[in-house]
Amino acid sequence: MSLNTVHASQVNIPRAEFPRPDWQRSEWLNLNGAWSFEFDHENRGIGADWQKSKGQSLKSEITVPFSWSSPLSGIGSNDKGIAWYDREVDWAPELADARVILRFGAVDFKSDVWVNGISIGSHKGGYGHFEFDVTDVWSIDSTNSITVRVEDFDHSFQGRGKQGYGEIRGIWQPVWLEARPQNYVQDSKFNTKLDGTIQVTTRVIASRAGHAQLSFLFAEGAVSHQFEAELTEGANTISTSFVVADPKLWSPESPFLYEGEVSLSSNGQSDVISTYFGIREISTALVGDRNYRWIMLNGKPVYLNGTLDQSFHPTGFFTYPSDQEMHDEIFLMKRLGLNFVRIHIKPEEPRKLYWADKLGILVMEDMPCFWGDPDEQARLAYESEAREIIDRDYNHPSIFSWVMFNETWGLKTESESASLTTDASHPQNYLPQTQEWVRSIYRWAKQVDPTRIVEDNSPCNYDHVESDINTWHFYINGYNELRNHVTEVVDKTFVGSTFNYTAGNVQSDAPLMNSECGNVWGIEGGAGDSDLAWHYRYMMNEFRRHDKMCGFVFTEFRDVVNEFNGYYRLDGTDKHFGYEWFVPGMTIADLHSPDFIVIDAPPCQTLDTGAQVTLELLRSSFSDRYHGQALQLAWELSYDHFGVRTVAQSGQEIIDWNGFGVSALQPLSLKMPQQDAVAVIAVRLLSSDGKTITRNFVTFDVRSGQTNGKYEVDGQTISVPVASFTDSEWPHSWNSLQNQKVNGGIAGQFTYDVQLPSISEQTMIYDIELFFEAGSKRLLKRDLEESIQKKLDISFMHGALSDPEYNINSYFMTDSDRHEAKLNVLIDGQLVDTIVLTDDPADSRGVLSWHYQAVSNKLEDAGSYGYLCKVILPSALTAKLNKNRSFKLQLEAEQGGLTLYGRNAGRYPIDIIVHHRG
Repeated sequence: MSLNTVHASQVNIPRAEFPRPDWQRSEWLNLNGAWSFEFDHENRGIGADWQKSKGQSLKSEITVPFSWSSPLSGIGSNDKGIAWYDREVDWAPELADARVILRFGAVDFKSDVWVNGISIGSHKGGYGHFEFDVTDVWSIDSTNSITVRVEDFDHSFQGRGKQGYGEIRGIWQPVWLEARPQNYVQDSKFNTKLDGTIQVTTRVIASRAGHAQLSFLFAEGAVSHQFEAELTEGANTISTSFVVADPKLWSPESPFLYEGEVSLSSNGQSDVISTYFGIREISTALVGDRNYRWIMLNGKPVYLNGTLDQSFHPTGFFTYPSDQEMHDEIFLMKRLGLNFVRIHIKPEEPRKLYWADKLGILVMEDMPCFWGDPDEQARLAYESEAREIIDRDYNHPSIFSWVMFNETWGLKTESESASLTTDASHPQNYLPQTQEWVRSIYRWAKQVDPTRIVEDNSPCNYDHVESDINTWHFYINGYNELRNHVTEVVDKTFVGSTFNYTAGNVQSDAPLMNSECGNVWGIEGGAGDSDLAWHYRYMMNEFRRHDKMCGFVFTEFRDVVNEFNGYYRLDGTDKHFGYEWFVPGMTIADLHSPDFIVIDAPPCQTLDTGAQVTLELLRSSFSDRYHGQALQLAWELSYDHFGVRTVAQSGQEIIDWNGFGVSALQPLSLKMPQQDAVAVIAVRLLSSDGKTITRNFVTFDVRSGQTNGKYEVDGQTISVPVASFTDSEWPHSWNSLQNQKVNGGIAGQFTYDVQLPSISEQTMIYDIELFFEAGSKRLLKRDLEESIQKKLDISFMHGALSDPEYNINSYFMTDSDRHEAKLNVLIDGQLVDTIVLTDDPADSRGVLSWHYQAVSNKLEDAGSYGYLCKVILPSALTAKLNKNRSFKLQLEAEQGGLTLYGRNAGRYPIDIIVHHRG
């Protein structure tokens, strides 16, 4: 049976596919769709016997499986409290004498369930799967009523994680019925080894004692194993093992799954479950003569290129509207060259984990945190939920790590009596007894799942206790600041160091990696919505400098409601990084190559024309694919000359590519161009057959120091500073980037008085052309009103809505949403050209707008740039100007606004250039 089977009768309901492709029976009924619904804020339902009314007391309708706060639920209310659900169902299993099991993917928070008015059980916890055997109360020849009463009061002890972007309330994962024989397999846990040994622990629930055969049949019969057992009534645990010959290993590059069946035959009945496993091993190890560990996948070092996934959808909130969208999430990650994802402070939906298994991406899965004091009630609730999560998701080969806590959230005791007991050795009320509880949770997780990496707490306060992996968070903007910080962390990481560990605890040789980074919070007031491409490239470069670091988690995969630092917009549309302008063919995936060339230099340097510079290069290899081979390093120094890409220098070298880790290569010696230019040194690593393995670059602002600039052209140039306009008519206008950029909106003009050489200086002028850099001007709310600085308190972590248009640091990164303007160019009132400015972009191409930022922790039009505009004056007009030797230049936008970039802003190192030839 296909793991994606959808019954024909269920195709028109939401999320119609089987919710658990990792454990699927053939006879089931999807209960998603319309349910009767009613809030019960006054808690009248129990007293009024709503559980016996077959939904007649419930006045509204909700679409399951969507949280009642989400738009897709049809309710869209963020009310917390009590709500009731009811659904009438006619269903009789085909198997005679079958057990009928009612299953819930997840319900937040406390659930009481009745079938036909009879109580069948309760459950607490917002993220775990649970089920009830309803056989004894189920009618196979009449209509059944399923009633669910849910309480969600946002108690301080309940696991909530990052709810706040949109609340998880009530039923928020699929509900279904399932038929099972009297003796059935509850679950099987697969532990795999690289030699093909598969150890399986199976739980069997038996209504009747007797002899049974447990069978495992995978890979279309190529893998087959049977085990004979004697069942006792109740729960039975069966352990067995078998060996897969010539095992195919699972990895992100080759996500091979052994798909097949587990079956139990007993008392003349069979329970058949479609499932799968992947053969892979996760570990940490010392490699070579290093005294620090790396993370290993299948016995080899792996560099973890990862992203933080909030798993938030604008209409379903934390429930995906469709299976296709879950598939696409993994696809969108992999197309970036990422090989792992951190699911943030929540377990992922099982079907998305299935696609992670199927398409191949490693998963770091967090436990949901509570937000109150870590008292006994919170600890018990947490422990119960963590047990459910690990038990449910144990078999997914994609999951390589459990993160038990995040940033000490829920671990700080805020009550007054506890606060009085804190001292300098226990900062932020992270009490010794809480630390020991965290240690016990780490050790418990290691005991129940010794096959995975376990982290005690993913820290931003340097407060590990005991962990398999030594991670830290940082949000720092600015090249020097970031470089110094990362170097400091690496230097302080060694066995016995107290750095990154809380009072009395020290580092082991656990692998060092970053588990949250990005410039979204490294800026005063937050970055708003701004270019991330510039910062991202040099951050990747800095990480790969360090042999000790083995991965990172970038914040984040998609924008969310308070953080706009995603690779993609919230709706999944693209952002444009602009790397292809620097190195043809380059994408963000080049920065995630396991074999990488580090350019150990700032993202941009200011140099004189003709200057000599030496660039240090490093090789960073976390793959043995090319080890022992001679690879080619191709490099090119180029610059843009008024729209023409010009190569100043180039070369190729042969590199012996051997061994894991980071080592030095021969440096490059370069000579800068002899004119004002943004120069780019681009490097490509090529395989023996000429295939590009990775690309990288850095830039230089090459300056002549001459008033009019120095440009290699036939003729002469006059440079007119963009801020030197003599007239400006706009409803809204201002200068930015230290007067190197002028802005006007919505419609208006800038006027410049241009003086040409006198007749005594140049007898005749035959041709005049203008070059300038211009873009449209999208007016943000902060451009029209006073900017708003939000206080960065814990409400931001809960997803407090912040309109980025008010943020002083915002300048929307280039994406598929274009802002067009028409620019009219007039000379002495005569229209000589109309230019369509397609957008108001900002990304890595805005080299000068990044390079000349005044301070690192505030952004002013960061990464913004325009289009190179070239206007040739008509011959008749040029003839007239030969007499007048001056003219008024008007740059006029009819709509869409206008922004002009000067020598130290944008993409091109020019002001308004008047090029004339005599």
